[in-house]
Amino acid sequence: MKIAMAQQNYHIGNFEKNLQKIKEGIERAKEQKADLVLFSELSVCGYPPRDFLEFDDFILKCYDSINQIRELADTIAVVVGAPCRNDSDKGKPLFNAAWLLYEKEVKGIAHKTCLPTYDIFDEYRYFEPGFEWNLIPFKGKKIALTICEDIWTLGDNPLYRQWPMEALSRQMPDLILNISASPFDYDHDDDRKEVIRANVLKYQLPLFYCNAVGSQTEIVFDGGSLAYDASGNILREMSYFEEDFAVIELDANTVIAKSQNTLPAARTLDREMRVYKQNEPSRIIEYLTAENNIRQIHDALILGIRDYFGKMGFRKAILGSSGGIDSAVTLCLACEALGEDHVKAILMPSPYSSEHSVSDARALSENLRNDYRVIPIHDIYEDYLKTLKPIFGDLPFGLAEENVQSRIRGNLLMSMANKFSYILLNTSNKSELATGYGTLYGDMAGGLSVLGDLYKLQVYALARYINRKRNLIPINIIEKPPSAELRPEQKDSDSLPDYAILDKVLYQYIEKRQGPREIIAMGVEEALVKRILKLVNTNEYKRNQFCPIIRVSCKAFGVGRRVPIVGKYLG
Repeated sequence: MKIAMAQQNYHIGNFEKNLQKIKEGIERAKEQKADLVLFSELSVCGYPPRDFLEFDDFILKCYDSINQIRELADTIAVVVGAPCRNDSDKGKPLFNAAWLLYEKEVKGIAHKTCLPTYDIFDEYRYFEPGFEWNLIPFKGKKIALTICEDIWTLGDNPLYRQWPMEALSRQMPDLILNISASPFDYDHDDDRKEVIRANVLKYQLPLFYCNAVGSQTEIVFDGGSLAYDASGNILREMSYFEEDFAVIELDANTVIAKSQNTLPAARTLDREMRVYKQNEPSRIIEYLTAENNIRQIHDALILGIRDYFGKMGFRKAILGSSGGIDSAVTLCLACEALGEDHVKAILMPSPYSSEHSVSDARALSENLRNDYRVIPIHDIYEDYLKTLKPIFGDLPFGLAEENVQSRIRGNLLMSMANKFSYILLNTSNKSELATGYGTLYGDMAGGLSVLGDLYKLQVYALARYINRKRNLIPINIIEKPPSAELRPEQKDSDSLPDYAILDKVLYQYIEKRQGPREIIAMGVEEALVKRILKLVNTNEYKRNQFCPIIRVSCKAFGVGRRVPIVGKYLG
């Protein structure tokens, strides 16, 4: 049997474009004489459709696409993902379903049982869990058709009471097909491979796993679709962060397939597998800045920027270029993702900007060959202070005056974005967002946050990765102490702990959900831990007003992290 996998980049709600991609995948599979072609989870409508699922018109369009695909499934079987109505008078009105179409008929429908409702996932809000599990016969073979999380029920602490593969395995299947929309994060890729392989070895069946690729607002799907034979040998590992297509041929028995690649011996899927090596306190920063993680993060951010602009119908980006590390890295990524001709940098020196900041920002844009402009804000700033003088009186210079500069810059950038149809890229990093080190309606303005899920030390590591072939980012930008330059001689270290300590504490609290007791036990000073955690919790109101953040970690700010604004815990 020859099985094709079409790893494609869909656009939520763009039924015409999604259908065209699926049709092209079917034709390509037919040309290569495949018996069956596999597409990813909710491929017809794009994942995650969220509240679009509540519109009957949206569901009707899904069914119309299924009917058109069914007509193409004549000499080849097609497995696609789409919502399916629940005909029962009990439960939610929809299932998340995998449809197997063949001979222009619906030969079988598998309903997703394990509905993730954590972090960025909210499937139980919309779908009814599957409650019947049956194999689908095809060309003399019995297929166990599953959807994403349905094979994530191994280990000593499963999230779900129902295990679809346990029920399906008792019916003696010949192979497992899994369609998925599994998002990228740098904590997740090895875990995902191990789970898939563990299913292969437990049930001693070949497994074909077709994952989505592409970015949907803040979520990045990295692809990396996989095929294994029944012995745990890898048949094909498809590309990451780009579309791909593959046809894999199983032998007559579908038990052992032709393969030249063998994976390492299987590890036991128990609690130990869930404990990442980066939990070692001394190695957290080493893990966060590891080259392999940074390389994947780089590729995810490029895809995230490119798809956000492409799917929104925008072509041009604008950002404030300060001569600092965050804006430098953002500018490099934007130029790579969109092309330097589509990115404009605005340098806006204030009375407290250093000469090297302006010269560094100029040098960066000259290296990248992107358009830039210098707009000093001295006069505008003085006008603001004069206007506010009767109200502020003789009160000393402070945070209000500092933030005026940032808000002037935000206003200028947004004005140009409105006038010339740019998207403003925000340059704040996760360390700043976590601690509230940013100005609402100033440097927190933007349509998309590029670095909002990267800690400061990861931004530095990403800068070094960008410079791996030649120094696009001037060395001075990387080596000088970071500063907001909103008052004389200002440094980040005036307001924040050393980033090596801060990022370690933040990672343990945000990603690992460790409390103050556990973090203090790692050797961090108690008063410092309490101060950092208080900063995180009391600045939720700022993050709640922030733009979408490209997600690269297992716990990003935004839709995947829901904490109260008005709360007292650790505040």
